[in-house]
Amino acid sequence: MLASASALWVLLGALIIDALVGDPAFVWRRLPHPVVWLGALVGFLDRVLNRATWPASRRRIAGVFALVVLIAVAALVGWLVQVALVRVPWGEVVLALVASVFIAQRSLYQHVDGVRAAFASGGLTEARRAVSLIVGRDPESLDESGVSRAAVESCAENFSDGVVAPAFWFALLGLPGLIVYKAVNTADSMIGHRTERHEAFGWAAARVDDLLNLVPARFAGVLITLSAPVVQGRVLATLTLMWRDARLHRSPNAGWPESAIAAALGVALAGPRRYGGHVAPDPFLNAEGRAATPDDIARSLRVLVMASVLHAAIYAALALAV
Repeated sequence: MLASASALWVLLGALIIDALVGDPAFVWRRLPHPVVWLGALVGFLDRVLNRATWPASRRRIAGVFALVVLIAVAALVGWLVQVALVRVPWGEVVLALVASVFIAQRSLYQHVDGVRAAFASGGLTEARRAVSLIVGRDPESLDESGVSRAAVESCAENFSDGVVAPAFWFALLGLPGLIVYKAVNTADSMIGHRTERHEAFGWAAARVDDLLNLVPARFAGVLITLSAPVVQGRVLATLTLMWRDARLHRSPNAGWPESAIAAALGVALAGPRRYGGHVAPDPFLNAEGRAATPDDIARSLRVLVMASVLHAAIYAALALAV
C-alpha cells in the first residue's frame, strides 16, 4: 500500500465517505468506536505498568514498553484487516469505509459548529458548555472572545490531528499506518501530560506523537494558508505570519495550523489560558490581530471546508499521477 495508486484511491474514498457520513450516532450508540478500544488498551497499560512506587526512570522505561505494545497491537490489527479485505470482492470499498472511521472531517465541523450555534441560541453560557466538549481548558474562565478563540484553535489543530495526519499515514503505510497513528495520538491525549502521574510514563507517547505529526502539521498549515482567500485572507501574508509565529506555540506542531488560521482570519489566537487552577502563560499567535468573535467561528469553518477540499484534491491528483 506504500503510496500506490490503489491506496490513494482508497484514501480518497475514505475522505469522501467521512465528509458525507461522518460518525453516524445510530452506529456508535450500539457499537464501541475503534478509538474507544484503543483508549481502553492505553488505560489498561497505564493501570498495569505505571506504578506510583517506581522511580521516574523506571516509569519512563515502562512507558516506552507500553507504547511498543500499543504500536505492535495497532499495526497487527491494521495489517490483518487490510490483508483480509484486499482479497475479497469490493474489499477496497470496505477498506475505505474502515479508514473513514478514523478520519474526522465531518465530526470536527459539527463540534466546532456546535459552539457557533450555542452562541446564537443560548449566548455565552451555552457556548461555554459546547466548547468544553472540544477543549481541555476551564470553560468558566473564558469570556466571549476566549470561547471563540478556543473554538477556532480547535478547528485548526484538529484539522491537522484528525484529518491530515491520519490521511498522511494511510497514504504512506496503509491501514496499519493509520491505526498506529491513531493509537499513538490517543495515548498522547490520555497519558502524554506533564502531571505527576504521567510525566515519566507518558514521555514516549508524547514524543512519538510529536514525531508522527511533524510533516502533517506543516502540511495542514499550508492547506489552511491556501484556503485563506475564502475569508478574504491573503495567501502570502498568511504564509509569512505562519512561518514567523508557528514556533511560538508550546507544541512543535500545533502552532503551524493555528498560526495559519490566525493570519487567515486576522485574529490573535493562543495566549494565556487556564487549565484547572493553572494558568499557562503562552504568547499570542498573530499578536497584532484583533480579538476573536463568534463570527470568526463560522469563518474558520469556511476555511476548514476549503482546506478539506484542497486536501482531497491533492490526493486525487497524486492517484492520477502515480
